[in-house]
Amino acid sequence: MSYSTVAKRYALALFSIAKEQNQLEAIEQELRTVKSVFIQNKELSILLENPKFSTDKKKDMLKEAFSSVSVPVLNTLLLMTDRHREDQVVGVVDAFIELSNEARGIAEAKVYSVRALTEDEKTAISASFAKRIGKQSLRIENVIDENILGGLKVRIGNRIYDGTLAGKLDRLERELVR
Repeated sequence: MSYSTVAKRYALALFSIAKEQNQLEAIEQELRTVKSVFIQNKELSILLENPKFSTDKKKDMLKEAFSSVSVPVLNTLLLMTDRHREDQVVGVVDAFIELSNEARGIAEAKVYSVRALTEDEKTAISASFAKRIGKQSLRIENVIDENILGGLKVRIGNRIYDGTLAGKLDRLERELVR
């Protein structure tokens, strides 16, 4: 993915702290929560980017909103506010998750299926596709797509493995048209 240089630097600094304190997974989960808050509450982003509010007032809002997160995460948010980088929070989270996944040999994957996958199915898909891409495991997000007649479509980064019935029919049609 493409992040700004600023987002990468903040993410790398936070990643170093998390690794040093052996809190990589805990901080990643907190950052995922922070990201979802910023994405779901556009008003928060608008308030933080509003120049009419003082930096201290913005920091107080962040302290109140994210009182349950760890000190490194809160300090990163406050530092970003001091430096007027509030618009980079989601990019920092995404860059941090990418660094964390790389360090642990994990890849993010979206699996499209007709129905919700069971945990056993997710585990089997993770084991099968992780070997193909040279990772230890996959973090799977199951997306239910009723347009898929059967089978699965797996998206890992910019790679798509299409094992759906609709995909197979499309490939068969292209071959027959040749």
